[in-house]
This record gives sequence, structure tokens and C-alpha cells, in this order.
Amino acid sequence: MATCGGGRDCEPFTASGLCTACDKSLKATNAAENNMNDAPGPTPDSKVLFRVPEDDGSANVETLWATSLGEDEYKLDNSPFYAYSVSWEDVVYAPYDPNEKRAIFQRVLKKSGNRTVRVVFDATAEDGESPDEVLEGLLAIGCTYEGANRRYLSINIPPGVQLQDVRAFLIAKNAQFEHADPTYSELFPDEA
Repeated sequence: MATCGGGRDCEPFTASGLCTACDKSLKATNAAENNMNDAPGPTPDSKVLFRVPEDDGSANVETLWATSLGEDEYKLDNSPFYAYSVSWEDVVYAPYDPNEKRAIFQRVLKKSGNRTVRVVFDATAEDGESPDEVLEGLLAIGCTYEGANRRYLSINIPPGVQLQDVRAFLIAKNAQFEHADPTYSELFPDEA
């Protein structure tokens, strides 16, 4: 047996890097705690492809669920784990590419007011960084989240929550995080 990201000795592993039992447990926890999809509205019906440039000139690909609004416009229905400068519920322009068989992100048409930070939890959880404690605190502030896995989360900061409050909380908890929307360089252009 191997130890999965959920900390149990178990197998088989899913694409999330967790065993089947831990993956189901994480999904159930996210569904119960994450109210991002509780809002009434159309069900997501599309995937929008984002190319995330790398320093070496290559690009990684991320696809986000979205609802088609017609005329190549989509409302994003999940938070990005890799793409920058977009957040949950932003409306984007993404024409369909027949070669890719997907809508390809070109630009943001309307910002939702949501912002995104991403948190990475160290496997050893040193320096008082408890994933549950950090998540409970973020939820108490008014944030929601989606987990790529138990250690890598995309945190949604809704319009009514101050980004500075979230930053101060994450810094106080010694959490490893990055600004995704707005990016660090967008927030602090003189420091980037």
C-alpha cells in the first residue's frame, strides 16, 4: 500500500492523486463547504481552453467549465488552477476552434468582481500551517474554494470580501499562496 494525499494507506489512486476513498471524501467535503455552485442559473455546458505560457516558451493547457452565452461568450463556472487574470463567473470571449474542438480563451469581456488566490499546502504542514484551520478561516472570511487535490486549492474571493483581509490571514497562517487574479504584478507593478 502507498500513502495518498489524504494521509491514508490505500489504493487505487485517482487522477487527483488521492485514493478512491479519499477522493470521494474530498469531493463530499468540497460539495458541503463550497457554495460556489449553489447559485441558481444555467448548468455549465461548455469547456473553455486556456493556454498558460511557461518561461521556456511552451504552454500548459487548462480547461474551465463555463456556460455558453452565445456569440462566443462564456461565463466561467469554476475557479482556475493555472490560468491567470480570470476568476469564477467572469464573462470571456472564446471562439470555437475546430482543430482543438473547444472554445479558446481570447480575452475577458466582463469581470465578475471575484478574485482568485491559490494555496499550496506543504505535505509536512510545518510552521502551524494546518489545511483544515486555513480553510475554516477562509470560509469564515467569506471565501469559497475548489480543490485540485487536498494540497492545491483555488480560493475564490467574492466581491464583498477584502483581498487585503485574505492576504493578511494567509500570511498570518504562514500559508504558501500566489495571486492569480489579480496577479502579484497587477497588484504591485513597481515590485514585480
